[in-house]
Amino acid sequence: MSKEQKGPVRVLQVLGGTGLGGAESRVMDSYRHLDRSRIQFDFCVHSQQEGFFDKEIESLGGHVYRVPRFRVTNWIEYRRAWKAFFREHPGYAAVHGHMTSTASIYLPIAKAAGVPLTIAHARSAGVDPGLKGAMTRFLRRNLGKKADVCLTCSRLAGEAVFGEKMVKEGRVITVPNAIDAKEFAFSEQVRQRKRSELGIGEQEFVIGHVGRFGHMKNHAFLLDVFAQLHKRLPDSRLLLVGEGGLMDSIREKATALGLSGRVIFAGNQAKVADYYMAMDFFVFPSIFEGLPGSVIEAQAAGLRCLVSDSVTDEVLITPLAQALPLSDGAAAWAGNVLERSGSENSAQSPGAYRRKQMAQAIKDAGFDVSDQVRFLEGLYLGRETADRTRK
Repeated sequence: MSKEQKGPVRVLQVLGGTGLGGAESRVMDSYRHLDRSRIQFDFCVHSQQEGFFDKEIESLGGHVYRVPRFRVTNWIEYRRAWKAFFREHPGYAAVHGHMTSTASIYLPIAKAAGVPLTIAHARSAGVDPGLKGAMTRFLRRNLGKKADVCLTCSRLAGEAVFGEKMVKEGRVITVPNAIDAKEFAFSEQVRQRKRSELGIGEQEFVIGHVGRFGHMKNHAFLLDVFAQLHKRLPDSRLLLVGEGGLMDSIREKATALGLSGRVIFAGNQAKVADYYMAMDFFVFPSIFEGLPGSVIEAQAAGLRCLVSDSVTDEVLITPLAQALPLSDGAAAWAGNVLERSGSENSAQSPGAYRRKQMAQAIKDAGFDVSDQVRFLEGLYLGRETADRTRK
C-alpha cells in the first residue's frame, strides 16, 4: 500500500454471478475472513440479476457491478463496457479474474487502465460441450501471457487453462479451494433436526450430492447409481442440494425410474453444512472439475465419499474419499457405496467413523480458509511473489 493510500486497498473479483456456486462460495469464504480494514472486495459479474450473496457483499462493505454477458457477437460491446468500467472506477490494487473464459479480454484492459496486479484463477479442468466449449478454449489460449499472476485450484485445472508447459515451469501457483472447516464439524443434533425437517426416517440410508445441475456434475449417472442402490437397499434416499438448468430433466428421469418419491430436491441452501449432516454417504460423479469444494466439505462433515477419477486426486484428502472410473458403470458404483457403508439393511451410524473429528483433519491438511486468506492478503498487498507454489 502506498503512503498516499487511505483506508483499505480495493480488489475487484470478476465472476459469472454471485449465486451459490463453488467459485462464488470460496471467494465469499475468503472475503468473510480477511482483514477488511486493509483489503476490501468489490465484485463485477456477468449477470443482470441480483445474486444470492449481493446483500452480504454490501453488508461487508463491498459493491456489486455488472457488465454484459459475453456472447461472441457482442465482442466490441463487451470490450467497451470494461473500458468504461475502469474509467469510472479507478484505483483498484488488483483485479482477480475467476471467469477465465473472457479473462484474456478484461485483464489486459484492466492493466492498460493502470491496475498494478492482474490475476487469472483457473477453477475448472474442463469446458462445456459443443461450440461454447470450443470458444472458451480459443479465448484461453494465451491467457497465461495476459495476467501478472496465474493461480489454479488444482494441477488439472492449471493444465487445462494455462497449459502443461506453464505448470511444469512453475509459473502457475496452486491455491487449493479451502473451506471454513469448523462450520462442517459433525453435529448429531443438527443431523436429527435436518432429517426430521426433510422427512427422512431414522433408519433410512441417505446418499447425497451438492452441486449445480449442469453437464459437468453428471446428475443423470448419479440417478442411475441410486437406482441400482435402491434395488438392494429399498430403505434409501437420494438428497440433491443445488439448482441449475438441467434440474427439470433430472426430475423427469427420477419419475421415469419410479424414484421421484425417494429423491429429495432441496434446491440452493445458504446453510449447506446442515445437509451434509443429514447424509450417510456422498457421491460425486463429475465429468470434470477443478478442485470441488463440496467434496472437501463432505469429508469435513465425516462422510465417506465416492468420486469420479476424472476429478483431480488432490481432493482425496482423507481415507474417507475414494475414486472410481465412470466407465465401471452405475452398478459398480452402487456396490462400492454398499460395501463401504457397512450394511445393506440400515444406515451406518455416523459415530462409527468419528465424523466429528474430520473437520480438524481437513484443517490440518491445509484446506482451511485461514491458510488461504493469509496467502491472498500477501498477494494483494505485494508481499507474495508470483513464483511461489502452494502445496
